[in-house]
Amino acid sequence: MAQAAGLLLQGDPGFRRIVGLSLRVSLTAVAVAAMIGLPVGAALAVARFPGRGAVIAAMNALMGLPPVLCGLLVYLLLSRSGPLGQFGLLFTPTAMVVAQAALIAPILAALSCQLLQSLWEEYAEQLRSLGISRLGAVPTLLWEGRFGLITVLLAGFGRAAAEVGAVMIVGGNIEGFTRVMTTAIALETSKGDLPLAIALGLVLMLVVLGVNLFAWALRGWAQRSGH
Repeated sequence: MAQAAGLLLQGDPGFRRIVGLSLRVSLTAVAVAAMIGLPVGAALAVARFPGRGAVIAAMNALMGLPPVLCGLLVYLLLSRSGPLGQFGLLFTPTAMVVAQAALIAPILAALSCQLLQSLWEEYAEQLRSLGISRLGAVPTLLWEGRFGLITVLLAGFGRAAAEVGAVMIVGGNIEGFTRVMTTAIALETSKGDLPLAIALGLVLMLVVLGVNLFAWALRGWAQRSGH
């Protein structure tokens, strides 16, 4: 623990590089997944069509998609023989973003659907009286549920930041290029370099704790100010 604390205080460039890449990859993946998952979840919350229940059930099932399977599917998609192999994205940070976004988009969609469905039941009559269609109500529901959706995004960020299997498969854990905190922790633990693994684990916990405290403070401010 003392050696791990020393690594944190020294601010080693390699250590900072790993932490910085982890944050960039996870935050970008959450942003990409949010642009897909939140509108899909909102649309499912208000839409009524044959097979809607099956779609929601499939989306809920995808919340438990094994990360290694997700990584394998993205690997096949980005490999040289895959449909997107010509872009050379495999074993790059972009591939890691794609894998994490594919993993957490169903989570964001399913959780936002549950949240916004209750809002739709509350505001449906009022929105209909204004001549707003079901799909036209999606932006309104996303805005009204914005603070509740913060918790949804936090769930996605937590899953992305803690991911190992998928990013290991598509990123390759290349030192100085695709090595992030989780893959570095796994590697350094297997090598017996416990101080570095502990230091990275502490940073990962601090990041997740900091993000959650920020969201908690934001929601508290919104409730006090009536936003």
